[in-house]
Amino acid sequence: MKSKKQLWIVIGIVALNSIGMSIVLPLLPFIVGKYLLDSQVVVGMSALMSVFAGCTFFAAPALGALSDHYGRKIILLVSLLGSVVGYVLFGIGGALWILFLGRIIDGLTAGNISTLFAYISDTTEPNERVKWFGYLGSAMSIGKLGGPALGGLLGSVAISLPFYVTAGLILLSGLGVYFLLPESLAPEKRTRQLTLQSFNAFSHMKDIFGLRAITLLLITGICFYAGLGVFQFNFIIFLKDVYNWGPAFIGTILTLVGVCDIATRILLLPWLLKRFSEKSIGIAGLICLATGLALVVASAIQPSVMTVSVTLSFIISGAGLFEPTYNGKLSHSVDQSSQGKLQGVNQSLQSANNVLVPLCAAAIYIYSPGVLYAIAALIVLVAAVLYACKAQTK
Repeated sequence: MKSKKQLWIVIGIVALNSIGMSIVLPLLPFIVGKYLLDSQVVVGMSALMSVFAGCTFFAAPALGALSDHYGRKIILLVSLLGSVVGYVLFGIGGALWILFLGRIIDGLTAGNISTLFAYISDTTEPNERVKWFGYLGSAMSIGKLGGPALGGLLGSVAISLPFYVTAGLILLSGLGVYFLLPESLAPEKRTRQLTLQSFNAFSHMKDIFGLRAITLLLITGICFYAGLGVFQFNFIIFLKDVYNWGPAFIGTILTLVGVCDIATRILLLPWLLKRFSEKSIGIAGLICLATGLALVVASAIQPSVMTVSVTLSFIISGAGLFEPTYNGKLSHSVDQSSQGKLQGVNQSLQSANNVLVPLCAAAIYIYSPGVLYAIAALIVLVAAVLYACKAQTK
């Protein structure tokens, strides 16, 4: 029971963080627009996202390794404090370079997600991890549902207010970690040595990819997040260009996306885990995702609201079924003393995807939206084949 209580505290912290971060999303173009011309806002936002992702790419593996040495709690607190400072700087503003400084600080301390995944791995039995990883993902989705609307409301009072509210929510999360969350990694299970290599992201990647048992799985994850990234970064533009839908209708669709994601991870996934193997669920999730991406191609040729609805249900349920099983298999691949390093490398790879996928997707989308989603579907099918091969060799 004690372990379950700790896990629910983690879920609550994730939901609180997600609410805070989603509050600021509607205000980013306006806060950046204070310092740039309207025609330059898109470039400025892309640069801020790239700077954050780049800093996370280098910092996440090091923070993960540090959590293997010092414990999860202290690294989680440092990460949350960095986010607080980053959002306060956004609220203060005054110059574009201050916004970049805020993103750099937040990116260099962005180890909260990988540390929380390591915490879940520390405190759950192997056969329970997929379910709890699903709950973790649903907590993120819950936070994203109401955050943007609240951010718009707060922003109408003062453009900087949402950033201070977000900093306050993340600070509240930090207090919850400090007072309510015990350390999950016992001293005897921590790594003994800390060297300069511990701060080298490429060194950690070399160590992790050097484990033959995990290389194929990580490549599968790269393919999955690349295919999913095309949807996440491009689909709103697709709906605007192909269907001529406005912000209100798109916002409604995205709310339904969040509801579907929560239902998949909280209700459908635990039900399936009682009846099927994690391997079968993961493969089914990838096939659903690939099918959904292929249906986007069909909807580009013959636009239809019904096709979009079916497409979204396949994509969201597919991602919701695969991602927890993938994280579960990752956590089984190394012992407790290396969970932080592994999760840090995984977060770093996702950050690399966040930099590269939007750029590549934009270039292909200009040529043809249908070709972009056809390529994304093929990449996810490759992931399904690799995952099936990995499952058979396990």
